[in-house]
Amino acid sequence: MTRFGIYSLINIEEHSATPKYLQISNCILNAIGEGQILQHDILPSLNDLSYELDISNDTAEKSYQYMKKIGVLDSVPGKGYFIKNTNVKPALKIFLLFNKLSAHKKIVYDSLVARLGDNIAVDFYIYNNDYALFKKLLQNRKEDYSHYVIIPHFNESGINASELINSIPKDKLLLLDKLVPGVDGDFGAVYERFYDDIFNALQKAKASLSKYHTLKIVFPEYSYYPRDILDGFVDFCRQHSFTFKTVHDINTEQIQQGEAYITVMEDDLILLLEKLIQADLKIGSDIGVISYNETPLKKLLLNGITTVSTDFHRMGEMAAEQILENIPVHTAVPFHLVLRNSL
Repeated sequence: MTRFGIYSLINIEEHSATPKYLQISNCILNAIGEGQILQHDILPSLNDLSYELDISNDTAEKSYQYMKKIGVLDSVPGKGYFIKNTNVKPALKIFLLFNKLSAHKKIVYDSLVARLGDNIAVDFYIYNNDYALFKKLLQNRKEDYSHYVIIPHFNESGINASELINSIPKDKLLLLDKLVPGVDGDFGAVYERFYDDIFNALQKAKASLSKYHTLKIVFPEYSYYPRDILDGFVDFCRQHSFTFKTVHDINTEQIQQGEAYITVMEDDLILLLEKLIQADLKIGSDIGVISYNETPLKKLLLNGITTVSTDFHRMGEMAAEQILENIPVHTAVPFHLVLRNSL
């Protein structure tokens, strides 16, 4: 290999969440896997690497030490670093695409990254439920990845999402949180069963709900939340003869004693609680409240808000396990009802 050949094989993304030392290591490992770097090839000195790539000497040394640790690189005093072993597994590099940032999505991210370990590269992107941005991020990616982990929640514009997602090699695809109709083949998925989850959770809460004469779900007319949640709520109410209503805008809703509310959006929960306080209605007796998605704050808010929620920590772990084991399967995430004083 020429002195300058290796630098054409290394691409550092300044805004990547992956540390630079690991980006360098992964580029070299990928080049080894593709036969562009061979056994016994000499690598640049630490000073040359840091100068040519405009990185610190510490970053260069950390990259080489990592490759020595996994048995790829060795060094001889006075002669420098060389490729010791080319029989290595391809480096794992994850393209992680979330629909939004939120407290529960942070739980997914933290548990996923923790389970993957420190030495796996993760490039993390947010598309804010915007299909156009989702499409742009996927189509403009500069390199290939070992896995594409995607949470596919869109506003009303995501009709053709399956076509774009189907363009990703299925052995590299892992859908999180939601299955997308039309995506076919043998791909991995760790998902919620939205209809069954809400229906079964309300079944468990039936005794507590029975003291309220009307059940209402606050479900915005235009929302990225699946309508399966709404269908599960409606079927539960009909099966158990509850009077029910779908509320699209909590701002205009007249709240009355004897009603129980289910909110799916965090902002709607706050607005509902403000209305209860202003009307001097007591939560848990005058009015019942259930909130979608568990967060630490809901354990403390007004002596505890009842939640129905996916196990987001487990979701991240299950996704990481599929990646590490390289076994694509479809697995539903556990879903829990946590009864507290608000019901």
